[in-house]
Amino acid sequence: MKKFVSILLILWTVAVYAQDPRERVYNYEILQPSHDPKPKVEGFATQRISEKLNRGVVASATDKGVYVSWRLLASDPADVAFDVYKKTGTGAFQKINTQPISATTDFFDKSKARSGVKYKVIASNGEESEESAVVPKKKGEALAYRSVPLRDSLIAGRVGVGDLNGDGAYDFVILHPASNKDPSFRADSNKITYKIEAYLNDGTFLWKNDLGDGIEPGVWYSPFVIYDLNSDGKAEIAVKTAPTGIRNVNGTVTSGPEWISIWDGMTGKELARADWIERGPRFGEYNRNNRQQLGVAYLDGKTPCLLVARGTYRCMIVDAYQFMPDNKLVKLWRWDGDEENPVVRSQGAHGMAIADVDGDGRDEVILGSAVLDDDGTLLWCAGLGHPDKVNVTDIDPSRPGMEVFYACEITNENGQGVSMRDAKTGAAIWGIGKTTLHVGDGMVADIDPSRPGLECFATEDPKGGSSEKYLLDSKGVQFGSGDDVPPCRLWVWWDADLLREYVRMDGDRQRPVFKTYVSKYKGSDVASGIEGRVALTGDILGDWREEIVTSLPGELRIYTTPVPAADRRVTLLQDNTYRQRITTHTMGYQQSPVPSYYLGEK
Repeated sequence: MKKFVSILLILWTVAVYAQDPRERVYNYEILQPSHDPKPKVEGFATQRISEKLNRGVVASATDKGVYVSWRLLASDPADVAFDVYKKTGTGAFQKINTQPISATTDFFDKSKARSGVKYKVIASNGEESEESAVVPKKKGEALAYRSVPLRDSLIAGRVGVGDLNGDGAYDFVILHPASNKDPSFRADSNKITYKIEAYLNDGTFLWKNDLGDGIEPGVWYSPFVIYDLNSDGKAEIAVKTAPTGIRNVNGTVTSGPEWISIWDGMTGKELARADWIERGPRFGEYNRNNRQQLGVAYLDGKTPCLLVARGTYRCMIVDAYQFMPDNKLVKLWRWDGDEENPVVRSQGAHGMAIADVDGDGRDEVILGSAVLDDDGTLLWCAGLGHPDKVNVTDIDPSRPGMEVFYACEITNENGQGVSMRDAKTGAAIWGIGKTTLHVGDGMVADIDPSRPGLECFATEDPKGGSSEKYLLDSKGVQFGSGDDVPPCRLWVWWDADLLREYVRMDGDRQRPVFKTYVSKYKGSDVASGIEGRVALTGDILGDWREEIVTSLPGELRIYTTPVPAADRRVTLLQDNTYRQRITTHTMGYQQSPVPSYYLGEK
């Protein structure tokens, strides 16, 4: 019997290899692992290593005064309160609030004096923040913004953040040129090489590395992430590298070595390298299927571990490493989807999500429809095939734990192309109940306060043969379609309530300069006059609301909300699911980050 089953698996696998992976019919029954667990990861850390974050004080000029906000940290006592201090020129700092601030982490200074003015914040436990100068509001502009100058009028493509010098503030690592078209779309791609540059948060240039012609231009061939991997308090850059002189006349690289390299964040010098997951026929045609990604997960609950992934539409393989304090890369495990179970093939997504879905304190890796346990074995697979978008958070707070919302590219006749699964077990919760052809986008956000939980929305890509749009509540009840469905891209918490707003762009997204607005669902704009191509959104400054980072020729702009807060919350960056979406924002298809917990109106 066992021999018969093996023969069937071989025949099934051969048939799978011959098919177009996006036209395959899938088994939608949940696939549970059929193996014994591997040994648990035991990293070098003795206690959880977390990023050191400062208060992130930001003071923004407005027409009516200066708006000051700062971070609440997970380490703060529950009853912590704050005082705001101000100084002008060479004078001494003077407290400007009359009562300790405990309801929010912001303050509005109605004074019009701004030249040479600085603010700082002191917590009731005596901890002082860094000094923050006022971000000016230029004449005729709607919002103040911090400007980070870039060299040579370059336009940043992907933008990553991390603390490169250990001062508790995020610095910037950019990839350019901004084009992300791969060789199969660009006849002149053999002339393009990507460069990576690093800047401190004040715009101080640190270094520039040219990835060379061994790395093809394209978002799937040039992954990099910024994170403190060896616990020295300063972020490193993990990046795919290769030797030069191996690109062929078509602009592609189909042979030769490939590496995962670790660079020093302050100098750009290589500290360590290991072989990247090797090419092979199991992955299919190189430019179509060899999508490559990086990620960071706390596989032992304490140590940040580096994930190296290859494959999306066919074979998928993931290597896990720890980067030791002595700067050595040590492999922890390899997961080979084909060896685990052929049904796991072609389940990959365009981004990697990280979450502790089973509540054991160790992170799992969400690779589209497949979820890896912390030990490098399959936890479950939904069998939905390739999803274009995957959102992992607490969508329905009436249920225990987190849920996964899927927007699947694969033609789906079983009503699961737009669906929700239990994040711990993969069990189906609901599906849209109708055939979908190519669902190309999806998002979860609380946009309707009359409905409990987060709303789920998705759109079909017209190239699949449908332009349908879907808006559902957390229970899977569809209550909107067509123009009722908001955009799926670029959502931020901007104003004082817990409903999320979307970033609306006026003009061609490919242009480096155009107008951007922040809008309420079926409501008015709450911010306008934002300029530049949106490169990153996230809670990187101030209180728990989010910033919008835009790219223009020769600069990055950081726009932060001037709207007074209604409450206070620990910075979203200290939720690891949210933080790791920020980490992986440098590659793949970009998604707005969500935390592991429910964040919306009651």
